[in-house]
Amino acid sequence: MYRFADPLYLILLLILPAMVWWYVRGLRGRGAKIRYSDVGLLKNLTPTLRQRLRHGVFVLRVLAVAAFILALARPQSSSKEEEISTEGVDIVLAMDVSSSMLAEDFKPNNRLTAAKVVAREFIKGRKNDRLGMVVFAGESFTQCPLTLDYGVLLELLDQVKVADKDWDGTAIGMGLVNAIDRLRDSKAKSKVIILLTDGVNNRGQVDPITAARIAQAYGIKIYTIGAGTRGTAMYPVDDPVLGRRYVPMRVEIDEEVLKEIARITGGTYFRATDSDKLREIYKEIGEMEKTKIEVKEYTRYEEYFVYFVGFGLALLLLEIILANTYFKKIP
Repeated sequence: MYRFADPLYLILLLILPAMVWWYVRGLRGRGAKIRYSDVGLLKNLTPTLRQRLRHGVFVLRVLAVAAFILALARPQSSSKEEEISTEGVDIVLAMDVSSSMLAEDFKPNNRLTAAKVVAREFIKGRKNDRLGMVVFAGESFTQCPLTLDYGVLLELLDQVKVADKDWDGTAIGMGLVNAIDRLRDSKAKSKVIILLTDGVNNRGQVDPITAARIAQAYGIKIYTIGAGTRGTAMYPVDDPVLGRRYVPMRVEIDEEVLKEIARITGGTYFRATDSDKLREIYKEIGEMEKTKIEVKEYTRYEEYFVYFVGFGLALLLLEIILANTYFKKIP
């Protein structure tokens, strides 16, 4: 995009028609007269190159003046640029993978499968945020450290499965401590843990409330989600004789502890009783923890007046040279 910074100077271009008028007027009143008896022979003479270009010097002068006027108007080219700065959020998903997550009250899936489906949607909806994942049952493990490579995180999410008998249980405190360890050195302005569990803390060396106070000390906010219907849920049992059968299992979620964890750290507690509710919860958390994006738009201008000045000077110099050499007139 091109523009003139001082367009008022373009009014001076009106000088050019005046120069042409003055030049033409001068031509009409210029020159001596000689009488000849017969000018018929002169009509057959071919004009020389010098005669054809005799007005060239004046044209050069007009063009030089036009170039200087355009230089005064300061021609510029402009280009718009954007500067985008983001303040991402560091989020660790702490997911319960104890055997009770196999309960099938999140139709058509069990709790763990539903949690993975919704977590996948949540991950795909984030931009510019570092995300990580911690899984816990009787012990806790880092499934994926904080990363911007969502493809890798999604692959590791697919590999999450229910804990085997060797480390089954529900160590909420240990899950939180592991997640806190992922976030403690983070420089992000917002550090978040989304804790999902369907049970009561019954394993581990760290109490959940103690873990919450540690998170508070590091400025980490914890959103807690209790996953499970109210009352009882059908739980699959593999019988070596009768095969798979389902038995009712009482749903026990320590909501008081989960609420206290959220309160201490400035988060919120949610109860998910089915897949749709769980999806709504993750969506609500996503809205509360939005990445701050600032867009600054500015225009960069490049000056071209120097080129017009140079062009004008070149034309003026050429006019002077030609006027005193090739087109020089002898009085």
